Amino acid sequence: MKYDRNRALVQSEMDGFPQPRRGKVRDIYDLGESLLFVATDRISAFDCVMPNGIPDKGRVLTQMSLFWFERMKDFLPNHLLTADVSEYPQKLKKYASDLEGRSMLVKKASPLPVECIVRGYITGSGWKDYQKNGAICGIPLRAGYRQAEKLDMPIFTPSTKAELGTHDENISFESAVKLLGTELAETIRDYSLRAYADSARFAESKGIILADTKFEFGIFEGKVILIDEVLTPDSSRFWPADEYRINCSPPSLDKQFVRDYLEGLDWKKTPPAPDLPDDIVFKTKDKYFDAFFRLSGRKIA
Repeated sequence: MKYDRNRALVQSEMDGFPQPRRGKVRDIYDLGESLLFVATDRISAFDCVMPNGIPDKGRVLTQMSLFWFERMKDFLPNHLLTADVSEYPQKLKKYASDLEGRSMLVKKASPLPVECIVRGYITGSGWKDYQKNGAICGIPLRAGYRQAEKLDMPIFTPSTKAELGTHDENISFESAVKLLGTELAETIRDYSLRAYADSARFAESKGIILADTKFEFGIFEGKVILIDEVLTPDSSRFWPADEYRINCSPPSLDKQFVRDYLEGLDWKKTPPAPDLPDDIVFKTKDKYFDAFFRLSGRKIA
């Protein structure tokens, strides 16, 4: 396994296995009838992977996803087979200590080429769009919204999935229909909106505002299932309710902290990405751990 100076796992390596498909964060190993997802400690922003990682971030992402998979399983099927390393194939046993807490064995679904973003508050790129044309991703909104204000109702704003090093592109729901067909596009939209509404209510009960999030879906045995990660600090904006303010970018327990740091640099948001200083690294780690603890009531071992 390859670690950086702060003991963040930036790349998994396992002898005797084909090279994994490396995404922005996850290394995905094809085991034949299933896939092994390994969440590294890599962190990306503006679709660029930073050269150094956030220690134990992959464990937070995995444990957070497992928490939400369990909460939503009654209405939203997912790709999880097991995250118990003792149940992994025998050939993985010698890597058990490295895989513990940051990996999961999952069904071999066919990913859909659309990312499903649900926005409950007007912030980030949505706020920039609204300032320009009074709409978010082509969806017209009423006048008078302020930055970070709650939307009258959550909106579904899909995007395409970009290749590593390129940017995702927001698309209209009509474009998603052209890519997927009406029935499939409506299914993932409805799943996304329900999952957001249910999770936002739960998060609110824990003192957290779920401002927006991203879901990914795949097809397994002819059915739509939730795949990848879900409702993590990488894929969501979590705002502590007691620090929430409008007319600003509220304090967050997610990747926005890194984005805000990078926005202050003279960097064109294209590779190569700049190295993150240690204070940003460890403050980000604290935010991720705090988000998991507040939502789940558990600590990362």
